[in-house]
Amino acid sequence: MYEYLEGTVTIITPSFIALDVGGQGFKIFSAKPYSYSEGQRIRVYVEQVVRDNDISLYGFESSDEKQLFLKLLSVSGIGPKSAMAIMAAESSDSLAKAIENGEVNYLTKFPGVGKKTASQIVLDLKGKLGSYVEQDLFTADTSQALSDALLALSALGYTKKEVEKVKPKLEKSSFDTADEYIKEGLKLLLKKK
Repeated sequence: MYEYLEGTVTIITPSFIALDVGGQGFKIFSAKPYSYSEGQRIRVYVEQVVRDNDISLYGFESSDEKQLFLKLLSVSGIGPKSAMAIMAAESSDSLAKAIENGEVNYLTKFPGVGKKTASQIVLDLKGKLGSYVEQDLFTADTSQALSDALLALSALGYTKKEVEKVKPKLEKSSFDTADEYIKEGLKLLLKKK
C-alpha cells in the first residue's frame, strides 16, 4: 500500500521508530532503529505486513533493503521478525554473499535460523540476489583471461591488496591468455617486493 513515508523521527526504541507524518505518528519496525536520531527528517521505505490479528509497518533506509526483506519473507519459515533480525545483524552485501556462496553454517548464526531454515534460504534465494552482491575485484569489467589470471595470483598467496595494485597495469596489456597475464602479474608483483 505504501512505498515510503517522509517525516520526522519522534521516538526511537530497540525495535521500532515513530515517524511523524503531517501530525500522524506511524510506528515503523526497523532493523537498525539507532541509525536514526530524534528530530531527524527522513524518508523511510516501508512494507505493510498484514497477519490474522496484526497490521505492521516495517521500514528500511533504501529501496534495495526493502527488496531484500521481501525476498527473505518469500522463504518458507521466515516471518517479518526473523527477516528483520537477520537484516539487523548483517549488511545486505555480506548477507547476499553468504547466500550466493551457500554458507549454511554462517546463516545459522542469526536468531531463529536453524540449519533447516538456513538451507531453505540458500535453496530459495541463491542466484536471485545479484544486485545485492558487490562486484568482485576479479570479475568486474575484466576479460575472462584477466579475471582467471587475477584469481590465480590470489590462489598463489598474494593478498587482494597486492593483486589490486597490479590490476590496472595488467588491464593496459592486451594478452590473449591467462598464462600471459599471470607471467606479467608475477613480474610486477616480484618487482614490488
